[in-house]
Amino acid sequence: MTIRNLGHALRPRSVAVIGASAEPGSVGSKLTENILAGGFAGEVYLVNPHQATIAGIRCFANIAGLPEAPELAVIATPPATVPTLSGELGAKGTRAAVVITAGLSANLKQATLDAAQPYCLRIIGPNCLGIAVPSLGLNANFGINRPSAGKLAFLSQSGALVTGILDWATARDIGFSYVVSMGDMADVDVGDLLDFLAADVATSSILLYLETIPAARKFMSAARSAARAKPVIVIKSGRHKESARAAATHTGALAGSDAAVGAAFRRAGLVRVDELEELFAAAETLTSLKSVAGNELLIVTNGGGAGVLAVDDLMRSGGRLAPLAESIVTKLDKVLPANWSRGNPIDIIGDAKPERYEAALDVVLADCTADAILVMNCPTALASSSDAAQAVIDTIARAPRPERLPPVLTNWLGEDAVSGGRRKFREASIPTYESPTDAVKGFFYLWQYTKAQEGLMHAPPLETERLRVADEAARTIMRAAAGAGRSLLSEPEAKAVLSAFGIPTVATRVAASPEEVEDVAATLLEQTPSVVVKILSDDISHKSEVGGVRLGLHSPQEARRAAERMQQRAGELRPEARLNGFTVQPMIMRSRAHELLMGIFDDPLFGPMILFGAGGTATEIIRDTAVALPPLDAELARDLMGQTRIFKLLEGYRDQPPSDLSAIAEALVRLSQLVVDCPAVKELDINPLLANEAGVIALDARIRIEPREVEMEGPNPRLAIRPYPDQWERWTETSDGDRILIRPIRPADEHLYGAFIEKLSPEDIRFRFLSPRKEFSHKFIARFTQIDYSRAMAFMALDKEQKELLGVVRLAADPDYLTGAYAIIVRSDLTGTGIGWALMRHLIAYAEKEGLRRLVGDVLTNNQRMLDMCRALDFEISPDPEDSSIQKVRLKLPADLKEEADPEAMSTQGR
Repeated sequence: MTIRNLGHALRPRSVAVIGASAEPGSVGSKLTENILAGGFAGEVYLVNPHQATIAGIRCFANIAGLPEAPELAVIATPPATVPTLSGELGAKGTRAAVVITAGLSANLKQATLDAAQPYCLRIIGPNCLGIAVPSLGLNANFGINRPSAGKLAFLSQSGALVTGILDWATARDIGFSYVVSMGDMADVDVGDLLDFLAADVATSSILLYLETIPAARKFMSAARSAARAKPVIVIKSGRHKESARAAATHTGALAGSDAAVGAAFRRAGLVRVDELEELFAAAETLTSLKSVAGNELLIVTNGGGAGVLAVDDLMRSGGRLAPLAESIVTKLDKVLPANWSRGNPIDIIGDAKPERYEAALDVVLADCTADAILVMNCPTALASSSDAAQAVIDTIARAPRPERLPPVLTNWLGEDAVSGGRRKFREASIPTYESPTDAVKGFFYLWQYTKAQEGLMHAPPLETERLRVADEAARTIMRAAAGAGRSLLSEPEAKAVLSAFGIPTVATRVAASPEEVEDVAATLLEQTPSVVVKILSDDISHKSEVGGVRLGLHSPQEARRAAERMQQRAGELRPEARLNGFTVQPMIMRSRAHELLMGIFDDPLFGPMILFGAGGTATEIIRDTAVALPPLDAELARDLMGQTRIFKLLEGYRDQPPSDLSAIAEALVRLSQLVVDCPAVKELDINPLLANEAGVIALDARIRIEPREVEMEGPNPRLAIRPYPDQWERWTETSDGDRILIRPIRPADEHLYGAFIEKLSPEDIRFRFLSPRKEFSHKFIARFTQIDYSRAMAFMALDKEQKELLGVVRLAADPDYLTGAYAIIVRSDLTGTGIGWALMRHLIAYAEKEGLRRLVGDVLTNNQRMLDMCRALDFEISPDPEDSSIQKVRLKLPADLKEEADPEAMSTQGR
């Protein structure tokens, strides 16, 4: 389930309180009091078998006795009663319930869900504070505060925290569209609520307090959908708790749970904050101001010290001071005292009256290239802070070219002396902050949100060819290890797996004894100046800890002696370890190369993750790493690299040339493909991966697998983000005999739309979008190509060279994943070639495979060709009762696709 029947919970017309009470101090009493006092306009029914009335309101003895089925029930009864009550409510016709009751065992929770399931009765909770919908006067919780109406939705896993937050918000006149205490999330979880709120017009921003994240793939899909529509701001507790599990690789040892959470939030386009107060500061900023294009800030202040504090915070956050153009300096010279700062921050001097604020801002706003402006005020006895605030407001209101005006933030320092000014800013919807630090944070919320949106809408570089991998060869290696009862691949096996996926590795040979090491080294030294010898043991994860690695050996005898010493040292330090011999490989000498670490680890919440950072033997000490969710493309790989300190070195410095960043990114993309294609891989470690201007090469590798999963083929079911479904690519022919490829759309396909749109007639565009359309912006097209394969699909028809887009069919599933709305358009000059028929058949086959129950669409009444196509495919067609210009079409799945259907009809455009 997802949003089914959530409207009954969050927009109810009637409410029943099951367990209503008049007993002072009880949960039922406070719950009843809050609901009755909230001003809810709908019917309120009280259920208590032991009382006739409460607060003058009649009580019903049981659910069966209610005069109607309440849309929402709020349950506050002993745990053992909850499953039975859920079944009775469902049978009565109720479709949503909030279970306040705490202490339900796992068995009782499951029994509650089992009782609710036949009726699709949605359960919020158990073990929650309740919910509030202030616009309806619904205060269905046992908290102490009645929230006021507003446009912020607040979802929290902690009920106690909700009470504190509401108290804090009430004191600051912050209102809410919804407040939901999610509790144990036995049924309705954060993903469901995000899906509901994404489309809710009463909500401008969504605030989340999370302690854990159930159903990671659903959460990621819902969060990405919501973040595209409005700001989603999140705080998650426990960010400094690292994974305590034992790990066989550097990657596993370095993997922290919070790093994975942060990576998931970034990929979902969420804005993450550290403190509870920041939730509201971020929400106020993001809902009041447009996003920024960069991180350059211009500061106007009447206090030099306050401006310096703001600069310090800006620098610490990675921002920059906007340069001040000479033309602006010249104009400011004419309106400011001679001793003004003549730079950024623009210090207008402590005796500045409102008129000086006006004059300075008139100049700045008329010709400002900064990404945002921060206006500051330190109260003095020489001028009114309140009047200064009004001057700022008036100047912004009359500024020229308001559409090009950068966001303006304000910081009026102090308490009583500036309270009037802050109030004026709030009334004018201009964000205002109590300290320079908070103001700079506000600026960075805008910058963080901009980057989050860019991440959601990014178009990766065009790949000239698909990655060529030998995934079956890799699985054969894993199969052999599993057959031998091993979960840890040997170094040569691990390198062979990497080679199968196109990651460069150094050739490695195995020797069973020191004497064999000497023979192998003799052969290798005929081709290379020196060799490396390493100990080979499944029981020794980090070879350097037992002296198990020797570099730069120039003779066979040196190699043999090194192996003998390793054998002795391992026996002394790790007597229990089983030795499998030694590996011998050429010594790779790459001048000025950097040692990197790449790896895969399995996060308990989000599944497989990719790790990148500084490598070498000190990697756990340096701890310069970052993580990302697969699948990765080249741009996401670059973003991952850019999150580390070593990336600055990789870009080159002084006489050090830049490393081949494209080769590093490609290695990360290939590593991502490995985790997608090989679900058996649980941990992988490449350390070191040498990188310089000549490229990359893996010198050592470790891989741990789950033997029971070696036969499982990709795509990896544990991925939090569904990967590109290449199994849905197929070649076919048009009715003219031209060969075409039908495949899922990719983000990099945006470049194909320009020529495609040019060959669409105005009529076909109107049929597809149900209205005329002339402009197709990058953002508009990106929404077509940047799809979430978990809930949407688009298939493209391409010519045989894959350079021209011929047609597109699209599916958008509802959050319940039961119904999919389709849309199809074919290039106007290709009508009648059967491309539309091929696309439509492919989409229907996909929808059936996904388990959807129906396809629906809206077709203009005069789009006769599309309606003919729908008839040929057995769609039911009926007029839209609210719009005579539209026909509703509906196809039940599985469909009976008629091979004899008219290809001419199938090629038509429409929606």
